[in-house]
Amino acid sequence: MPAGLTGGGRTMSEKTKERLIYVLLLFIKGFGRTFYRFNVSWIGKIPKDPWKNLRLVVFLNHTSLFEPIFAGWVPTQFLKRVAKKGVVPIADKTMRRPLAGRFFKLVARKVVTISRRRDYTWERFVNKISPDSLVFILPEGRMKRANGLDAEGKPMTVRGGVADLLRAIPGGRMIIAYSGGLHHVQVPSQRFPKLFKTLQMRIESVDISRYTRHLLEHNGMENFKKAVARDLESRRDLYCTS
Repeated sequence: MPAGLTGGGRTMSEKTKERLIYVLLLFIKGFGRTFYRFNVSWIGKIPKDPWKNLRLVVFLNHTSLFEPIFAGWVPTQFLKRVAKKGVVPIADKTMRRPLAGRFFKLVARKVVTISRRRDYTWERFVNKISPDSLVFILPEGRMKRANGLDAEGKPMTVRGGVADLLRAIPGGRMIIAYSGGLHHVQVPSQRFPKLFKTLQMRIESVDISRYTRHLLEHNGMENFKKAVARDLESRRDLYCTS
């Protein structure tokens, strides 16, 4: 075996990175469980093992860069999979921040910097998805400010890029996480979060192939992206607690 390689051809540095990511996620989980309370409920029928065969996590109602503290609620085994198989897009604006950029580089196994435009950076992200990836997406693409709008004063809409992920991930399950918002913890531009708050979230488990097939049958391929965006906006407005 060549020097520096382990079984399966992975380098020691890759394994070290996985361990570092896992340790960071465990720290975030511990921080969340220590300083916050979680009010989380499931919507609809819950699979026997809701974390099994999970391929896509869609997070709605993006309000703060401190949302990783929701890791305080998820199972430890889920965090281990994020460290090994997680694929996450992060906005270039966020990655340019000195502290936040360094932090978000280590929230998943593959962190891909993307722009806010529909360009090669998005295609690069989609191409990072492999058959066993666990993909995360915040499909609104920007944060909601305290006035309920984005930084440009526009309503928080869902963008169609998540439809590309549904086509790239033909099977397995998707979790849709409906955040109650974190403005009571930290609003954009506020430096330090407030502690000892209750974080609210509702969770829905969806079969990807069934969900995709339903929208295609009723809207066709030419309208698929718009249909996905409309559906997620409708679910967000119905299930997000704030």
